[in-house]
Amino acid sequence: MIEEALGRAADVLASATSVAIACHVNPDADALGATLGLSVYLRSRGVETVCSFPNEPFGPPRWAELLPGREALVAPAEFPEEPELMVTCDVASMDRLAMLVPSATKARELIWIDHHISNEGLGTISLVDAAASSTCELVYRLTKRIGGELPVDAATCLYAGLVTDTGRFQYQAVRPETLRIGAELREYPFDHARLVQALYEDNRAAYLQFLGVVLQRLTLEPDADLVWCSLTQDDLADADVHPDEADDLIDVIRTAREADVAAVIKQQRDGRFKVSMRSRGDHDVASVAQRFGGGGHRLAAGYTSTHDLVGTLERLKAALKGEAVAP
Repeated sequence: MIEEALGRAADVLASATSVAIACHVNPDADALGATLGLSVYLRSRGVETVCSFPNEPFGPPRWAELLPGREALVAPAEFPEEPELMVTCDVASMDRLAMLVPSATKARELIWIDHHISNEGLGTISLVDAAASSTCELVYRLTKRIGGELPVDAATCLYAGLVTDTGRFQYQAVRPETLRIGAELREYPFDHARLVQALYEDNRAAYLQFLGVVLQRLTLEPDADLVWCSLTQDDLADADVHPDEADDLIDVIRTAREADVAAVIKQQRDGRFKVSMRSRGDHDVASVAQRFGGGGHRLAAGYTSTHDLVGTLERLKAALKGEAVAP
């Protein structure tokens, strides 16, 4: 099934003259790396590309300064309304496209590239492989299927997504094939050390101070096998920390050995709470997220709650304990 989808997607893209490419809101390095990596590769073949993600205000994250191909990025308002051919990268569900949903629904051909197990397989060509380590891995396989030379700039983007979505090759999804792809991408002459430094070692002092404050709220819930912390918009404003800077907080919380599941409950600009979860292996957090309209992977998933902090926490604990709970 995957090989058939790869073949169909390759055939369509090989004959394309223009492609619109989008990834999910608040893109991580896998989403943006796959988007720009595919764009750079297609442009090297003479294809016109335009790329976007549904953030308002629009602007790439700081670490993206080292990703080539950013000249293809446009604000959502400038993205084609009815693209002939559209590709989505790392989009687990349609709502993750936010204001770009109309473009996806009106596209004549829609190639949906993703690796989340919760993905329903949307698009006219559904290239979804839950066994893949990352969407960048899938894009790399797709470029190999199409053929031709992979530009250094494309390899740089794809390597960024591969490194981050595998947790620097630590996560369960890493297979021998993943490491082989990583080795092939490292054959290209880009500055590997500088790229990884931008992705992992580039925090402001204000964020580190903020981290200390938030960690004081760390709470263990032994009955739910959960460790969690929360942060509000006021917390971010008081510390002069941008919401994107707090995205990696979950990677600190998940190191607590006393619980299988770690969660960060972060208030969004609209007041709702986004729940990011990680599991050490005993819980399927993707199934928990799906109960609340979210999704992800078995060991890493998330959702946006429609309740206040107390209600969000109580429902999360009930779900982790296997109790019946209303969305």
